Amino acid sequence: MSERAATHAAAPVPSTRSLPALRAAAATCEACDLYRNATQTVFGAGPRTATIMMVGEQPGDVEDREGDPFVGPAGRILERAMAEVGLSRPRTYVTNAVKHFKFRREGKRRIHEKPDAGELAACRPWLRAELAAVRPRVLVVLGATAAATMLGRSFRVSQERGRLLEFADYVDGSPLTTEDGPPIEEALLVATVHPSAVLRARDRQAAYADFVADLRTVADLRF
Repeated sequence: MSERAATHAAAPVPSTRSLPALRAAAATCEACDLYRNATQTVFGAGPRTATIMMVGEQPGDVEDREGDPFVGPAGRILERAMAEVGLSRPRTYVTNAVKHFKFRREGKRRIHEKPDAGELAACRPWLRAELAAVRPRVLVVLGATAAATMLGRSFRVSQERGRLLEFADYVDGSPLTTEDGPPIEEALLVATVHPSAVLRARDRQAAYADFVADLRTVADLRF
């Protein structure tokens, strides 16, 4: 296969709801160029029986090296906030809209770069497969990039964060929709910032408090 063909190949998503099988298949994905520089595919993690699925943007430097989502500094913020409101991390499925780390180099450092529309589109079949496998009752959208890939570019996290919404209300504008419809049209939805935004905030304490308040909306559902 030529380099050009590999760049534009379809994601090799198998017809299965087995998370181990999906994870194994994703390890060979070359649907966009991000695999070329990333250490490995970072697939979602958590049980298929999870009632809550959290979706972020992409793995970071630590996640790229270790192979698991949300295990770096932002992941520690997320885990701390979840514990504070009583959400169980081991019973939650966590994943990203893009499964490879996109970065630029500054000396020895690898600096995060935002995935573009083509990269989000190339990875979207994996997210659809995860949603179909887990079928969560609640979706937690972490940040603007995750919101755009799941709900469409018109959705504004800043306006809707912390509110309990219904995914069905966003189906018409969702890039997840296909001719077969979205896999989780009955799910509830809560949007908030990505936990990395807490780390970047000038007032980190206030940003963290707001983030915890958003997650409390999920915890109050008491599934």
